[in-house]
Amino acid sequence: MWLYQNKEIKTIEDLPLNTHGFIYVTTHIPTGKKYLGKKSIYHNVTKKLGKKELAELPVTRGRQKTSIKIEKESDWKTYYGSETFIKQQLKENNHQDFTREIIQFVTTKKQLTYYEMKYQFMYGVIEPETGDDWLNGNLLGKFFRKDFD
Repeated sequence: MWLYQNKEIKTIEDLPLNTHGFIYVTTHIPTGKKYLGKKSIYHNVTKKLGKKELAELPVTRGRQKTSIKIEKESDWKTYYGSETFIKQQLKENNHQDFTREIIQFVTTKKQLTYYEMKYQFMYGVIEPETGDDWLNGNLLGKFFRKDFD
């Protein structure tokens, strides 16, 4: 279950209108360590068209389409984070050891990345002074915890 300002978020209907995604903090209760990340509500999937679907397409000049992009709901309801430690705990069925809190909703993909970075810098998730409280190992794959050692 996701929490936002102490309110449970269970379905898309619980989200504000035009939400593209959100910034979240997952907390491992036994250690108190946290992970800050972003999650999109939808993602694009490429679907190959079958013979029947291809036959129904209007004839156009040039190359014929063989696939279409479809927007699908992501796995946001069951997502906890991409950190290896979190994934390992979930494999061992330790879901009850985590809390998940949404800290901000956003309306575009670009805002999703911006606000993730903003909060990661704000909380100093990889800095030596505050980084021990966080599970994040890097920011955007460019700034690493080891860069501060």
